[in-house]
Amino acid sequence: MADPWQNEYDFAVQVARAAGAVIRKAGEEEIKVQTKSSTVDLVTKTDERVEKIIIGSLKEGFGDGTHCFIGEESVSKGEPVILTDKPTWIIDPVDGTTNFVHGFPFVAVSIAFAVNKELEFGVVYSCLEDKMYKARKGKGAFCDDEQIQVSDVKDIHKSIIISEHGTDRSVEKVTKIFSTMQKILCIPVHGLRGSGTAATNMCLVASGAVEAFFEIGIHLWDIAAGVVIVREAGGLVLDVDGGPFDLMSRRMMSANNNVIAQRIIKEIEIFPVERDDAPVQKK
Repeated sequence: MADPWQNEYDFAVQVARAAGAVIRKAGEEEIKVQTKSSTVDLVTKTDERVEKIIIGSLKEGFGDGTHCFIGEESVSKGEPVILTDKPTWIIDPVDGTTNFVHGFPFVAVSIAFAVNKELEFGVVYSCLEDKMYKARKGKGAFCDDEQIQVSDVKDIHKSIIISEHGTDRSVEKVTKIFSTMQKILCIPVHGLRGSGTAATNMCLVASGAVEAFFEIGIHLWDIAAGVVIVREAGGLVLDVDGGPFDLMSRRMMSANNNVIAQRIIKEIEIFPVERDDAPVQKK
């Protein structure tokens, strides 16, 4: 029996690599000559350009109208987030835009593919590192062509944990975020880290470099591809309260095993965020 999604998977890898080349070129040729006041425009233009390349290539490859798309830039322009049973691409064209502006070497293209609301595969191209992470449901996870797996550490004191402080600078949320980080650091763990891109963070869990990554306030396009990669590398993905993972909830804990996950979950101070599938407010 023919593999139903192999062509889509192979195409996603090609498109992610091509998109990454566009990002690298923009970083090398344009950021150096930008003033502080114009870097936001550059990020927006690069985001839009890369998303158009990805979606345009996918429509050309598989036929316009046959697949659905959820993209960060499309949603930012007011399109609702609706995940149906149809084949759906979930795209973050430039994950790590602040890193991109500063030349901090972690910027990723994230492409996931879902059918019947189930994630089938994920591709994360860390374009400045030139590392291609990829995974298909039931077929393992890889960095380039080498299979990867999560670490076997179960002692929380020997673990490295990743989290991010997000973009919301309200005092209430920042206080909870840093209180959580303080409690985790004082368990104590070996260290706390953050690459500045959720997609890359999840790949670091999958490859065994760190034991866990959690965040409240991320979006489905940040983590959809990473969810498949972590699971296929032998890890698990949960809600930050320990319950089942919900792609739309904007709350996620990924870890190498449940022992590490549950210990970290005890320390997380949860705060409310609006779901990705919340109704779009009409202006």
